[in-house]
Amino acid sequence: MTNLTQTLLIAASGAGGEDTLLGLDATGWVYVGVSIFFILAFVVGKVHVKIAEGLDAQIAEKSKALAEADAIRKEAEALLKKAQKQFDDSANDAKDILKQAEEEAASLISNAETEARAIVATRQKMAKDKIAAAERNALADVRSKAADAAIAAATMIIAEKHDSAADRGLVDTAIGDIGKQPH
Repeated sequence: MTNLTQTLLIAASGAGGEDTLLGLDATGWVYVGVSIFFILAFVVGKVHVKIAEGLDAQIAEKSKALAEADAIRKEAEALLKKAQKQFDDSANDAKDILKQAEEEAASLISNAETEARAIVATRQKMAKDKIAAAERNALADVRSKAADAAIAAATMIIAEKHDSAADRGLVDTAIGDIGKQPH
């Protein structure tokens, strides 16, 4: 310790056995020293201004961050609304496409049924026409065979009943008929 400090301590010591200086013990002087330090820091070092500036800077940074966060939140809300609108539009488009596909399918089914009925009717008509043609052919074939059989039978009957004299009379009649026709 320095001499001055020792002297002050000896002079300040009282009868109670505790060292005091100007009526303050060591703890009191610590409080006085700290108080003087803070007073000097505020007056000379302008600590309060620096603290206020630091706090103002932090407040400005926090305000800026809050403004950015608010802008980001608004942008996110706008994007969410846009995405929701796109989703709704897509859902509506999908519904429209599905409805159109169902209508086209119903139209195709209706057209296919109509075409199938037309094809069946055409085929039935063709089958009926073929059957009628087959019947006509069969009937013509039967008639032809019947005519052939009648001719054969008539030929046999004529051959049996007509002789050459009867043939001469027919030939003479036929020749006479030819001569009567105008030229």
